[in-house]
Amino acid sequence: MKLSQRLQHIEQLITQPYDHIWDCCCDHGWLGQALLTRQAASCIHFVDIVPELIDVLRQRLSRHYPNQTQWSADCIDVARLPLDNYHGRHLVIIAGVGGDLTAELVDKIITTHPNQSIDFILCPVYHTYRLRQQLRQLSCQLYHESLVEDNRRYYEVLYIAAPSSTDNNAPTISLVGDSLWQVKTLAEYQQAQGYLTKLLSHYQRVEKSHPEKAAPIVRAYHSVSITLSE
Repeated sequence: MKLSQRLQHIEQLITQPYDHIWDCCCDHGWLGQALLTRQAASCIHFVDIVPELIDVLRQRLSRHYPNQTQWSADCIDVARLPLDNYHGRHLVIIAGVGGDLTAELVDKIITTHPNQSIDFILCPVYHTYRLRQQLRQLSCQLYHESLVEDNRRYYEVLYIAAPSSTDNNAPTISLVGDSLWQVKTLAEYQQAQGYLTKLLSHYQRVEKSHPEKAAPIVRAYHSVSITLSE
């Protein structure tokens, strides 16, 4: 099955070697299956809290990938990933849920496994500002951030390191994005402008009823400057 633009973008980001990649069932496991096909890690772990989805996925994987040492499929709460059962470097992919929930999951995973080497690729459907706040509080650092438009919706993709696995030269995480707004083509500029306009419109509406909460966010996004490099 062909991946969506969003999941294709995430899949292409993964070029570093990992021992374990955890697909927290982004789009029914199709992303993890693409990673399994190209052997992006020693083992791809498929996780979802819905038993029926895991049953269907396990049947599909057993049919196409009979070597079950290369993958696992389990019904687990993402906040309770059993990372301590596996040695090596981990990548946890969480996409398709809200920024608030994503922030809670990342917080739980990092605080539960402070000595593990963990990277994350995160692609929330909304509330990215809240997620970035939490990542800064956790002292996560940034490998890469990008903006993807898929099916007329905008998504931020954050590729980050947990504190214990951090490259000390990696930048800290901006609340509104930094390289996210540095574009190379006119099409990327228009995409970034469309996303920024949408963000400002949303938070300005929120500001009318919750000024104390939204006003700082509106000011932060007003300060964003989109840069088009030649």
